[in-house]
Amino acid sequence: MATMAFTQPKKNLLPLLLFLFCISVIILLILLSETTHSISQQHTTLPLNHNNALPPFTLLIKVLTFNRLHSLSRCLLSLSSAQYGLAGDTQRVHLHVYIDHFTPSPKSTEDHLNNAKEILRFVDKFEWRFGEKLVHYRTGNAGLQGQWLEAWWPGSDDEFAFVVEDDVEVSPLYYEFLESVIRNYYYDRSSYDPSVYGASLQRPRFVPGKHGNKLHVDPKMNVFLYQLVGTWGQLLFPKPWKEFRLWYDEHKSKDKKPFLDGMVTNGWYKKLGERIWTPWFIKFIHSRGYFNIYTNFQNERALSVSHRDAGVNYGKTVGPDSQLLNKSTISSDFLKLRPLSNLKWYDYCFSEVVPGRVVRNLDELGTILPSVQRDKTVILVSLFSADKMFIRNLLCHFEKLDTRNHIFIGPRSELFYDLSRRGHPVIDADMFLDKLVKSKTSYSNSVKDALGNAYIVKKCLELGYTTWVFSSNALLVDKGSLLDRVRSEYDFYVGESSGILIVKSSSITQKLWSSEILHSIVSSATKNPPPKQGLDFIHLVKELVERKGKMIKTVETMSIAENTNASRVNQSLGDGKPVACWSPEVDSNIIQTKLAELNLWLIDDDLSCKAVICHSSIR
Repeated sequence: MATMAFTQPKKNLLPLLLFLFCISVIILLILLSETTHSISQQHTTLPLNHNNALPPFTLLIKVLTFNRLHSLSRCLLSLSSAQYGLAGDTQRVHLHVYIDHFTPSPKSTEDHLNNAKEILRFVDKFEWRFGEKLVHYRTGNAGLQGQWLEAWWPGSDDEFAFVVEDDVEVSPLYYEFLESVIRNYYYDRSSYDPSVYGASLQRPRFVPGKHGNKLHVDPKMNVFLYQLVGTWGQLLFPKPWKEFRLWYDEHKSKDKKPFLDGMVTNGWYKKLGERIWTPWFIKFIHSRGYFNIYTNFQNERALSVSHRDAGVNYGKTVGPDSQLLNKSTISSDFLKLRPLSNLKWYDYCFSEVVPGRVVRNLDELGTILPSVQRDKTVILVSLFSADKMFIRNLLCHFEKLDTRNHIFIGPRSELFYDLSRRGHPVIDADMFLDKLVKSKTSYSNSVKDALGNAYIVKKCLELGYTTWVFSSNALLVDKGSLLDRVRSEYDFYVGESSGILIVKSSSITQKLWSSEILHSIVSSATKNPPPKQGLDFIHLVKELVERKGKMIKTVETMSIAENTNASRVNQSLGDGKPVACWSPEVDSNIIQTKLAELNLWLIDDDLSCKAVICHSSIR
């Protein structure tokens, strides 16, 4: 009995001990999971931090040379004379020298061989104390394009390339600036932008867009952004360069050419062809809407200069284009870079681009509209149910017609954010309407479109602006002709096939809109249950205006449809009809084909404009 009394409690303890063990294992697993998650989170956010400590990164200096020993020696000596920070950091800076091979020629082979041996002897003896030295001596002539494009494929997202041709000389301060750029514009989350592809150290010199603005930057601003690549000392970020190389391969394999009408680079390519690479990169940057960081120092000073020695780009030596910066010619705070949001951004025409203008409420709209309007007119374009390629094509027509007073409204989407990134102001329809229409009802896109347009037109009228409302299936073809048609006694204009509504600014329209039209549209949109068929904003306004006994004038438009006779549409163009429109129910490929036949399709396969059109004196 005593034994039984002793063993019974022991048996009862086993389930308890097993339960406690299981609980302990579960707690341990939870703690381990949380720790792993925390480490993972730290790893994923490491590239973009707020402190001054830079993550480990690698800078590869890519020196491209051919047969200019004097140029190469000057370039390498300037690179080795630069300041590379603390001793512990120097191992991140590696030197790669790419020596192109000569093209065999019976008359000059001996000279070429001797020249190549001299260059190789010099490079072999050249001491690089800051990292690894790699020498790549080609077996065939790659040319300038091959030298650039084959010099680098990033090994990681923490590897950067600084590419210099051999006639470039750098300032002793160049590396300190590059490190500051990498810290502030790549690793600092608050000032990182994926559309920035690198930084040029050369002095900005020219505008590639024909008839563009003069290159003038505020003397107080040492850094700005410009779309143009700089070949005289260019820092390249890894992801955009990978993207470019894949884009280049795809276009080259399809025998496409890097022509971009309206750019001086077209002439370069026609003359030099595949000997140069910049027309390819320039077209890629145009298609993506990317930007490059540039410096702006007084007295024609720069962190890198080209001596413009005789070669592919120059028939004879021209000499340096700038003077190198050094500590005695620059203030100590030049490395204190301002956030990207505080810098000026410029396109190929050197017209200012203002990215990130997103309107979320009426107050922000009131702030943005004065900068958007031109001649007291605002063009409002709907992104609801919009096809991206038609919006891109519309923007090309806006550029062609020098129409920059547009603003888009629509839901958040890839297209929405891309337009904002490229400098087009956008209105976030959901956030904009959230506080204006206090309802928990979920509205259809057509209802949101009608409500958003109604409130925006009201705000425009309050500010004294005439509003042109475009649906996504309308295209402005002739701005002058449209302006002529609205210079009459009418206050409202509507396209005969819809697609466009014009509300002129006047005391009559402002009163009617505020007291009647807005109220009716809100009532129609928010009634319970909501309208199943949706709302057509333009037709609804037309009905409301006519119901109030007000005159509304019809604007002739050209209709693009599946069975439209091409000669009839061409006649419409000849008659100066200002707007083309089509039914959203017609297949988009058919509309694209029709527009192409009428020379109204202005975009390429990348959905970017085929031409850069500069209009001088753009505000």
